[in-house]
Amino acid sequence: MEKEDLSCIDCYKVTCDSQDFPYPDFCQTVKYDGIVEEAVKLLKDDAENSRLAMAAAQVEGNFYCKLTRVEETVKFAEKIGAKKLGIATCAGTIREARIFAKILRKNGFEVIGEACKVGNRDKTEIGIDDKDKIHPDCYEPMCNPILQAKILNEEKTDLNVMMGLCVGHDALFIKYSDAPVTVLFTKDRVMGHNAVMPLYLTESYYRKLL
Repeated sequence: MEKEDLSCIDCYKVTCDSQDFPYPDFCQTVKYDGIVEEAVKLLKDDAENSRLAMAAAQVEGNFYCKLTRVEETVKFAEKIGAKKLGIATCAGTIREARIFAKILRKNGFEVIGEACKVGNRDKTEIGIDDKDKIHPDCYEPMCNPILQAKILNEEKTDLNVMMGLCVGHDALFIKYSDAPVTVLFTKDRVMGHNAVMPLYLTESYYRKLL
């Protein structure tokens, strides 16, 4: 690859996490030094950004390797002063969403959750061919992440938590959510929602990926 095509994923020094200077000659910290300053300024001077960044850093620093992501999400919501939390869940993980909502309510939050099938409209209404359904020739409600976001916007949530939304549906939910969004877990039907597992197995069972 040409040097101009290299980025952080091609760096084996990770100077930005260690200060093992000098930086590699393709380092993004050097290449985009002007944007670095702009981003730091946005973290410092924008009140909303600062509130989220400070809370995230405090949760990381105070509970590093001590709390699960469920617990960290609770702590993060507390630190940003959130009172009303929205859950955007896959219909297939509604049981997990109920359990998480129970945990949040036990910790004093108001919670509202929206499943992906809310609105209950067939996939063909947005142009999906019947043959591309999971079960062709049957009624099959579409996932509607835009509607999930818009309902939570109407409810004026302070923080929204995504639970198991499909690839792409998650992108649409984030795009339309007024409140900040964090992810409790991602969808991976094959791996039991442990989406990173195939990356660990690229030298064995999942070498087909390479």
